[in-house]
Amino acid sequence: MCGRYSVIPKAKGKSRVSKLLENHIQEANYNAAPSQSLPVVTNDHPDEVQYFSWGLQPFWAKDAKTVKRSINARAETLAEKPSFRNLLKSKRCLVPADGFYEWQVTEQGKMPYRILLKNEELFSFAGLWDEWLDKSTGEVLHTYTIITTEANELVKPIHDRMPVILSPEAEELWLDSHETQEDLLTLLKPYKTDTMKAYPISPLINSPLNNVPEVLNSL
Repeated sequence: MCGRYSVIPKAKGKSRVSKLLENHIQEANYNAAPSQSLPVVTNDHPDEVQYFSWGLQPFWAKDAKTVKRSINARAETLAEKPSFRNLLKSKRCLVPADGFYEWQVTEQGKMPYRILLKNEELFSFAGLWDEWLDKSTGEVLHTYTIITTEANELVKPIHDRMPVILSPEAEELWLDSHETQEDLLTLLKPYKTDTMKAYPISPLINSPLNNVPEVLNSL
């Protein structure tokens, strides 16, 4: 799964989202967590950054508490689940990040790791988004989920799942309304192991309240 990540605009990069963040966002988030309002780039507004709440609230939910919001969606079953299958066709998004966190189970307890690209550039997770109407207030809630896949060889010793990271080329395809479902699903694979790195970090990351640069420090 992916339950925490960071998005630091100064990381730069070659992707669509890195250019958009460079122009529109200055504030870094070192400890992005579920339910927070975080930057995304959607297929219907591909040239702007929007802020959606992390944790998918499906449009058909009767109220905000009837359904547990999904922070992740498994790539392997997207085409099987009606709610995700429909979003795959029409509501895809890029989720900017420069790293993510996973916890390795050890005899001493859970050890947090930071996982990122070797060049430390910004990249995008593949995501799905939806909008939910609160009929009592008329307010529209925009939410998203991050797609996960099996872990690559770097992540596997830490956790068996990882978020889908898209290359700059794959970002464009993910937002393209003309891509078929079959072609979109081929993008949802583990990222190249030899382009990534990981290191253990402080337990500071365990609390979303610790949104500070120190969470990035290696042990």
